[in-house]
Amino acid sequence: MANVKVKLVKSLIGSKKDQIATANSLGLRKIGDVSIQPDNAQTQGKIRKIAHLIEATEE
Repeated sequence: MANVKVKLVKSLIGSKKDQIATANSLGLRKIGDVSIQPDNAQTQGKIRKIAHLIEATEE
């Protein structure tokens, strides 16, 4: 099964509460944090929700 590498590149300050919660659920709390997530529908939805704050690459 494929994985997705997600990196937080922009600050969460000023973001909506639901976007902050989504980033936290992906394991991203500070700028530069990296998380490996399974490539499934749930993860893709989370990535789309905060796409302007992160960089996502397939691994």
